[in-house]
Amino acid sequence: MDYESNSWIWEGVYYYPHLFGGLMVTAALLGLSTSYFGVIGVPSLPLPCSWYNLGKKKKTGKRRVRVYMDGCFDLMHYGHANALRQAKALGDELVVGLVSDEEIVANKGPPVLSMDERLALVSGLKWVDEVITDAPYAITETFLNRLFHEYNIDYVIHGDDPCLLPDGTDAYAAAKKAGRYKQIKRTEGVSSTDIVGRIMSSLKEQKICEDRNGTDVKPQEECQSKVSHISQFLPTSRRIVQFSNGKGPGPNARIVYIDGAFDLFHAGHVQMLKRARELGDFLLVGIHSDETVSENRGNHYPIMHLHERSLSVLASRYVDEVIIGAPLEITKDMVCPRFCIICISFKLLAIVIGVLTCTHHSFFSIYFTLFFITTNFSRVLK
Repeated sequence: MDYESNSWIWEGVYYYPHLFGGLMVTAALLGLSTSYFGVIGVPSLPLPCSWYNLGKKKKTGKRRVRVYMDGCFDLMHYGHANALRQAKALGDELVVGLVSDEEIVANKGPPVLSMDERLALVSGLKWVDEVITDAPYAITETFLNRLFHEYNIDYVIHGDDPCLLPDGTDAYAAAKKAGRYKQIKRTEGVSSTDIVGRIMSSLKEQKICEDRNGTDVKPQEECQSKVSHISQFLPTSRRIVQFSNGKGPGPNARIVYIDGAFDLFHAGHVQMLKRARELGDFLLVGIHSDETVSENRGNHYPIMHLHERSLSVLASRYVDEVIIGAPLEITKDMVCPRFCIICISFKLLAIVIGVLTCTHHSFFSIYFTLFFITTNFSRVLK
């Protein structure tokens, strides 16, 4: 009787090992977790149901979107900068393809600037993360695959203006076919062709006036008037904000000031601004007015409008802020915080003066040759 009354004990001894073994096998198949209870070292059995993880956000790093935009970028201007700004807004990292000199000659004619000059200009923009040199003018399927696999490009970007090859086909047909093409709006009012036209017009008018100086024609009446090649482009406050860093100097920032015309922004300007920025923590750039430039360089200058020049400088990765229409001479008002808001924000530590020289063989060969710092403001204040 005793044996029969305790039979459930013996049955348990028989079945429990099987039950325990089954649980262990199940746990092994599903996998053990140590994070369910929130304590390391406490094993738990994760639920196999997919709905269990719906409310849980995976802590995986989001892949950065890389976009690609190519171009000749000859005679770099604010339109180029705005295009690259828009392209960068479509991704996290912007890779720029710089078309080779040979490709430009074959498709558009000889470039004005060399590859090295164009590379300095493009890489000096604040929105550019990487540059691919000697890129092809047309994006073929072979180059497109290289972009996707070697450079991890997600999308190819171009403006809404047509880009046709000499045979009339679309240069971006392969990217569009692959479904990896995105389009941005072209900046109206400026182009490299337009700038070349302004330069030629300025040189022609200058030559005519120089020739008339030796004749009976009164050059003062016909040559002193402001020339008409200057663009009437006026930026909106929104465009200026888009180009701006949006940050002022810190409380203990070393602020460096440099000014100039910065007409036809070129590689020499980039190098100058880079070296100026290395001297402090915040670079403030003064852009001379059109009237100031004309008075000092001649009635046929500047080629670029004040606001065009300001945007070109503001697009530089080395520039933190600009003063549009800055005076030629540094005044006490610009340094002393008693007179204007600008000077309250910009307490200058150093004034950097660049000496520019122009070589005879190239209209664009203006190079920065010398830097010096003066902390004796009495030498420059008027």
